Amino acid sequence: MTIDHESVPRPGRTAANGRRLATEVLDRPARPTQPRTATQLGRHRRRLRSRAALPLGLLVVDLVAACAGSLACATGPAHPLSTAAAVLPVLLPLNLAAGLYRTRMTPSALDELPALAARAVVALAVAVTLAGCLPSAWPSCGPTGWPRLLALLTVLVTLALLGRTLLYGLLRRVRRRHPVPVLLLGAGPLGQRIATALLERPEYGMRPIGFLDPSPVLLPGDSRLSGDSRLPGDSRLTAPVPVLGGREVLEREVRRHGVRRLIATAGASDEQETAVALREAVRLGCQVWLVPALREHGALEPGIRRTADHLWGYPCLRLPRPAMRRPNWAVKRALDIAAAGLGVLLLSPVLAACAVAVRFDTGRGVLFRQQRTGLDGRVFTVLKFRTLRPSNEHESATRWNISQDHRMGAVGRLLRRSSLDELPQLWNVLRGDMTLVGPRPERPYFVMRFSQAYPEYADRHRVPVGLTGLAQVNGLRGDTSIEDRARFDNRYIESWSLWLDVKILLRTAALMLRPDGS
Repeated sequence: MTIDHESVPRPGRTAANGRRLATEVLDRPARPTQPRTATQLGRHRRRLRSRAALPLGLLVVDLVAACAGSLACATGPAHPLSTAAAVLPVLLPLNLAAGLYRTRMTPSALDELPALAARAVVALAVAVTLAGCLPSAWPSCGPTGWPRLLALLTVLVTLALLGRTLLYGLLRRVRRRHPVPVLLLGAGPLGQRIATALLERPEYGMRPIGFLDPSPVLLPGDSRLSGDSRLPGDSRLTAPVPVLGGREVLEREVRRHGVRRLIATAGASDEQETAVALREAVRLGCQVWLVPALREHGALEPGIRRTADHLWGYPCLRLPRPAMRRPNWAVKRALDIAAAGLGVLLLSPVLAACAVAVRFDTGRGVLFRQQRTGLDGRVFTVLKFRTLRPSNEHESATRWNISQDHRMGAVGRLLRRSSLDELPQLWNVLRGDMTLVGPRPERPYFVMRFSQAYPEYADRHRVPVGLTGLAQVNGLRGDTSIEDRARFDNRYIESWSLWLDVKILLRTAALMLRPDGS
């Protein structure tokens, strides 16, 4: 099949509406690392301490609550803290998974009470279940055991609630005295209202230093918002916060003011520019909050509602940390090495058989080497079993699809239809060029052309490329929509988890049992 010339732009074509091309992400030169000054180092240390202070304080509150409950309800010959030792290994991970150690816009101990009580019940249930193996640690849950459990649960939850109440009160005082700088993305009416709320409500601890908006619809002092145009009782729609510019000034302002928070509001003049700015802010280490136009945030899915908050009544959704900065990413890399190494050993007979078949089908050179674009736009050499010998290097770099090429023999078609030609890429996984699950790598020629046509295409390179991906298991292989692939790949990056990788690998294995070719 030949490539659809309508879906692939001509070289030199620019994106619509004068937007910056996504190839800037790939073409941006690496910045030389400069040593930090004493002021920057001091600011960095203070920022790390402030970030860790609240989670550590909440952790200490739960530790104290569990130990106090264990001491208050201790009976029998067992050690007084044996109950806490049995409950805490379950309770703390449950609270962490529920986001109970997360920094929030509007922290409230009462809002967290149901989650605290539910996880305390689960932790106690697990401890009671294990009591059968350690009968000396717990009395029997008979007429005298159940009252003790209820008393322990009451003490634990009550102390955790009181500790959080005191801690959040202290947090609000600290925020009033030491507000942190924050950037607002979008200078429209909603952005102006958010800026006004931050200025008038110091308990949020954020000082807006400016708007990022390349073409602001609403500016401070706009004549359309004079006194007669406002309804009685409305807050001012214009806030004394300057518009600093568009996305191009983001990094400069972040480094100049030590900004670590960014609030993006709905109604920006360019939604694509907003999306790119959000990803850039996350890359710079900022904590990003979204303020959508949708007010019914309480009806969102539980997984989203867990990260939802509000700022003076406006719904806020917090963006997660970048996938590669999460602790689980190290586990992903370890699993890649283990699985790829084991795969090479177990599949060595299959690899040998494929190599012999390719040798007889296409002659010498069973491996096909090709330049592909990987993490951060870096080019690497990908390995595959040769299914077709191209006429020259230009054809290899610019030919889109060879699945229907008449020069391909029966062995090549079998290898491509079963995806066995991709098995040598296990070596790329071991080298670190690739991962088992991620966006599929493409040749630099097509990366350039697709990035010109689809602004989100270059964002796929925020993580390492993979043997298989979310786009592929949804049927986007071969000559299919590039825009759809980019959307699925970015969806994978933004919602990544280890379980998502497992699901994609299972679906890939199922697809290999009923191959359709590509």
